[in-house]
Amino acid sequence: MEAAINTIVGQFKEFAGKDGSSSTLSKDEFHKLVTSQLPNFVKNAKDPGAIDQLMSSLDENNDGELTFSEFWQLIGKLACKQGGFCQ
Repeated sequence: MEAAINTIVGQFKEFAGKDGSSSTLSKDEFHKLVTSQLPNFVKNAKDPGAIDQLMSSLDENNDGELTFSEFWQLIGKLACKQGGFCQ
């Protein structure tokens, strides 16, 4: 599990550092992360509108960027679905 956590944190940092703040994901960074790293887990990963909606649902403070805590919600939801623990 430690390797999995390190991978998730590393991927977040890699994509967050591409433009603007290195501690948050912009809309463009989030789109690139989802399409390249989660194409089989996120429905309509190639649809920019769907990704925008997903990001909006995760962006708790509505600042147009995702902190790691906000992003982590997505990881939790995907893991829950993948494991058959939720619908």
